[in-house]
Formats: sequence, C-alpha cells, structure tokens
Amino acid sequence: MIISRSPLRITLGGGGTDLPSYYTKYGGFLIAGAINKYVYTSVSKPFFNGFHLKYNRNEKALTIDKIKHPIIREVLNFCKFSENSLEISSFADIPAGTGLGSSGSFTTALIKSIFAYNKQQITQDRLAEYAALIEIDILQEPIGKQDQYIAAYGGLTTFRFQPCGAVTAEPLQISKETILKLENNLLLFFTGKTRSASNVLREQKIKSEINNEDMINNLHYIKEQAINSKNALENGDLREFAKIMNEHWKKKRERSKNISSNKLNTLYEIGINGGALGGKIVGAGGGGFLMFYAEEKDFLRSEMKKAGLQELNFGFDYQGAKLIYG
Repeated sequence: MIISRSPLRITLGGGGTDLPSYYTKYGGFLIAGAINKYVYTSVSKPFFNGFHLKYNRNEKALTIDKIKHPIIREVLNFCKFSENSLEISSFADIPAGTGLGSSGSFTTALIKSIFAYNKQQITQDRLAEYAALIEIDILQEPIGKQDQYIAAYGGLTTFRFQPCGAVTAEPLQISKETILKLENNLLLFFTGKTRSASNVLREQKIKSEINNEDMINNLHYIKEQAINSKNALENGDLREFAKIMNEHWKKKRERSKNISSNKLNTLYEIGINGGALGGKIVGAGGGGFLMFYAEEKDFLRSEMKKAGLQELNFGFDYQGAKLIYG
C-alpha cells in the first residue's frame, strides 16, 4: 500500500491573479501558506480486477475510461497507468468546498501516490505542473494554479505566474518571530456553508477573457496589494498586513455577487467589531472559512461562537505533498 498526503492552504494575498485568464496577459503574483490539515490518498493492488474507488462515495469500474470521478480518471490516464486493477481511497481532515484548496491537494496527493506505486519519483515543480494541467487544461476547470502549487511546495511561499505559463516559487523571507506571531494571531472560523470554487470563479474567468475593464482593474489592484502584503510580512509589520487583508476583501467582493452574501458580510462585521484588525473569506468566496488577524483573541472567539461559527485550529506545514507510507 502507498499513502500520500498533501496540505490544504490559506491565501495571504493575490488570490485570483493565478487564473490563466488573467496571468497569461498580465502575469500574476500570490502568497499562500500551507497548513497542517491534509488530504490523504492511498493506492493498493486489490484481489479482483477493476478499479475500486472510495472517496465520498464508493465506485467500481472495469476500465479507467469508465471511472466517473473526473480527477481520478484523468490522473490515471495522464500517468499512463497500465494495470487492469487498482484500489484508491481518499479522506481529508476538512470537507471539500470550504475554500482551503482541497481539490488541488487531492490531485497532488493522488499523483504522488501513483508515481510511488509505479516506483517513480517526481519533483515538486513537476508535481504541481501536472496537477494544474489535469485540473485546468484537461478538465477545463475555471480555477487558478495556487492550490496545486502550494500543496506541492508547502511552507509560506510566493508564486509568480508568468504569461508564458511558467511559475516561480520562492519562500517568503519572513523571520521566525513573525511566523510564530502570524500563526498565533490568524484565526479560521467555519461559516457552515460549502460551495464549488468553479462556480464562483467562472464569472471572473469569463470577464477576464473579454477584458472587462472593471474586472481587470480589480485584479491589478489585488496583485499590487499582494506585493504590499509581501513587504509587510517580510518587514514583520503584521498590523499593516491585516490592514491590507481588509482592503483586499472589500475589493474582492466587487468582482461578483457570488463572492459574499448578507450573512457573510454580517459575520465579517461581527469579527471586525470583535477585535479583528483585518480579515477575509479564504478561497474563491461564497462560503467556507472566515480568516481574521487579531492580537486580542478571546473576545473575537466569544463573538464568533455566539454567531454559531466553529474555530479551526491550525499551524503551518513546511513539507508539502509527501509520501508517508510505502
């Protein structure tokens, strides 16, 4: 049996500039942090022919082309899997559709597992590249590249998405003291709502492709603020980072009515009034997790609990996608 895991992530700046509809014209810039919540995949040889799949449902197929799960089917096709049987299982610390990049984490973990099963090694950059290619180019999902890349690399990492398609990954140059303070003062609260990132991002993709002026200017602003966030984090100015995060969220909401809602806006205001210095919805929007930066956290936690939100305790992951058994 082979078991691999990939971390989920939070976006610290630049979300949306990693979509091909934007970066192929203007280049993108993003900061992401891998967290110690994971998607796991296991692969093993079954006793019977065919493909036995266990995810949020059980599926059996005699051949790869009959597999209904699109990512599993296309990963096996892409990896040129030649055997006539395989058992694949997947489970995660956090449900899908919560804005933490579970799809990209699943894809990278599965590719890692299949390569190990075939007794092959794969580098971080190839793993991220292949996962993005499968989700974006083959499956035509209207999503960005950050999830696959941060899942592969881990850490607190900056990504530059070049118009030619190349991606440059560099660790955030941040002190240990700042990392500990950031980790301690960032809080995640589940809104109780899941959603499909593809549905939320489709409008952005369409508007970017037709050069909608408002959308393009919005993403230009988001990219600029991501660079400012990088400078604030590397200078250890976390209050400035929180302020930028707040401005980022206000601007992000302008992209689509699907990004926020009256309920999410109310919950966000409760957080700010509860002492948070800044915050935003993690991921594409529409639900998932609210992330706040707060130095005085007890009152914020109390207010979020009163509002019915559950906190997710987390730390940062620095290993990225890895083989943990086999």
